Amino acid sequence: MHVHILHKYLWQSIICIIILITYTSIFANPIIPIPTQPQQMSFTPGTPNLDAASYILIDATSGKILAEKNADTKLPPASLTKLMSLYIISNAIKNGEIHMDDKVRISAKAWKTEGSRMFIKVGDEVSVKDLLQGVIVASGNDATVALAEHIAGTEETFTLMMNQQAKMLGMNNSHFIDSTGLPNKDHHSTARDLAILTQAYIKNFPEDYSYYSEKWFTYNGIKQPNRNRLLWRYQYADGLKTGHTSEAGYCLVASAKKDGMRLISIVMGEPNDETRTEDSMKLMTYGFRFFETHKLYNGTTPLVQVRVWQGEQSDVPLGIADDFYVTVPTGEYKRVQAAMELHHPLKAPIVKGKEYGTLKITLNNQVIASKALIALADNPQGGLWRRASDSVKFNLHKYFSKSDEKVNTG
Repeated sequence: MHVHILHKYLWQSIICIIILITYTSIFANPIIPIPTQPQQMSFTPGTPNLDAASYILIDATSGKILAEKNADTKLPPASLTKLMSLYIISNAIKNGEIHMDDKVRISAKAWKTEGSRMFIKVGDEVSVKDLLQGVIVASGNDATVALAEHIAGTEETFTLMMNQQAKMLGMNNSHFIDSTGLPNKDHHSTARDLAILTQAYIKNFPEDYSYYSEKWFTYNGIKQPNRNRLLWRYQYADGLKTGHTSEAGYCLVASAKKDGMRLISIVMGEPNDETRTEDSMKLMTYGFRFFETHKLYNGTTPLVQVRVWQGEQSDVPLGIADDFYVTVPTGEYKRVQAAMELHHPLKAPIVKGKEYGTLKITLNNQVIASKALIALADNPQGGLWRRASDSVKFNLHKYFSKSDEKVNTG
């Protein structure tokens, strides 16, 4: 009798241990290793004190904000507006809607547009490529309107496209009245919105980005310099766009790359050209000196295999949709940790691309970044035997947990 009882509890103990191991492997939130690199001492001072009415500094890859001041204040963007026009233009080129060698007939409206010019003439037929360079390098209002009309028929329709694209990008505090940025009380943007736009442009249209580093543009014998003085004075700078009106002051959207790290800075409402250049350099120097960006994981690469109940396969790979980068203060990377919070239990059907957990990155016990964990493969429901078998396995631990409670409390 005692031997029988002993065998009974021995088998229960063995099964409970198996269930505990299974439960731990299935339901625990795993910690995944972070690549290690040599480190140095960490020290991050306060953000620079600048004359700009508004500014922001972000890492172009991770999107981490490194410094900001009045970043959500709505201000006139002047010719920074052209970055939104250029986003739509580059998108049309990428999608094959227009082509670099297309000839654009210049309208009277484009020719008469006030402000900075490429100096095109009514009735001229100018290539899209020349007009694109005229917008980027010479900041030509005439070239911008010509391309807007070529794409949308009228500048007014093109402006509707600009506002629609702004909403799609999450530029919630921007509204455009024209394609060039001429003064209008209802025409405004923010440093944060322009950072969102610039980050998206660099990511989505790398084939056009090289134009932004061109220092000179010549058309019809007229040679004009790029107004972005960073191209001459800051060795890491390679873009993007200046802006100036009496209402907007002096503005600059800049980007620079050093040792694989790309930063984006926006200054708005500066008192003069010299200050907007110097303040942009201060922001870039601050970012490169006191922060570092690291790639943690590749997109669409399995990070964990998770048990799936009642599926054709017993597990499913989870990962992230895109490459994952993190920006931290210099010297702090060694303290970065990653952990996954998984949705339990996972039951078939599992749909590829659907979220089934979260990857969280912490620094000094504070969450600094997170990404959705998605299924990297479909896993439909299994056959009748698989579903029945998994149902038994899944409920076993509940049964023995209740049995243990009765034994402990009886």
